[in-house]
Amino acid sequence: MVFDFHRGRRLRRTSVIRDLVRETTLSSADLMMPYFVIETDDQDYKKPISSMPGQFQLSLKQLELHVAEAVANGLKSLMIFGLPAEKDPVGLQAYAEEGIVQQAVRRIKKLWPDLVVATDVCLCEYTSHGHCGLIKDGRILNDPTIELLAQTALSHAKAGADIVAPSDMMDGRVAAIRERLDESGFEELPIMSYAVKYASAYYGPFREAAESAPQFGDRKTYQMDPANAREGLREAAADVLEGADIIMVKPAGPYQDVIRMVRDSFDTPVAAYQVSGEYSMIKAAAINGWIDEKAVVLESLLGLKRSGADLIMTYFTEDVLKYMGNK
Repeated sequence: MVFDFHRGRRLRRTSVIRDLVRETTLSSADLMMPYFVIETDDQDYKKPISSMPGQFQLSLKQLELHVAEAVANGLKSLMIFGLPAEKDPVGLQAYAEEGIVQQAVRRIKKLWPDLVVATDVCLCEYTSHGHCGLIKDGRILNDPTIELLAQTALSHAKAGADIVAPSDMMDGRVAAIRERLDESGFEELPIMSYAVKYASAYYGPFREAAESAPQFGDRKTYQMDPANAREGLREAAADVLEGADIIMVKPAGPYQDVIRMVRDSFDTPVAAYQVSGEYSMIKAAAINGWIDEKAVVLESLLGLKRSGADLIMTYFTEDVLKYMGNK
């Protein structure tokens, strides 16, 4: 008898066989949890983010409690976003020695020295106008901004951060940060650059979470046009040349083609940020009973790994760690 067709089902027959030949896997080491920590005198402060069910603005004490539970479940790395008590036109609290991010880093690293703590390096959460750079005559200034970003990164390094992650999309900021870190004795501290960051509608819920909506205009003069893919390779190449150790694509799901292009073009580790809008859409559908949340979450993250992401920032990290059972 001649067999003239492929019997692919042979390797799908049982769950054990499927596990044996699985091409893509997901582990706790692949995931980074973002946290929003707010400067407040109320150490029991834990405010739900209405557009991101299950996520919160946290005081330092509440951050500690969340991280403790996550570490017990297998958390390996996290990212800190800060919400200062006061904002101003030049984002002074972004690089203040006692800024909220700096306080959070010191607190977490004291409790969990081996936990990888990354920090978001940007000005938008700290400026009264909500933009990621300094403003003059309605324009976002590039070169004066990168000096403040370098100062911010250095303050995070001094507080004990393991990775600094510039998310502003100013030209030349990776080089400025690398130079500032190196000349200050932090030449071994890695930079994870938001290298390919699009001006995306998927960021909507984050603007509530970080209280960082721009007070005028938009961010299209510095974040990328969603229509462009090849431009992303130019941005990634520039950041690698300037000294980025990890390059990120953001958002993740709608840009899996870009993740693959970046992965195929660079040997540098690639991160993907499954952003707030991606999280909230899955949560909303699950709350309405339209999807199986666990199954969709895991499938979405496997898709990002399959596309080429080595590291995934996702608000589902705490949930997925529970799914995995500390594996």
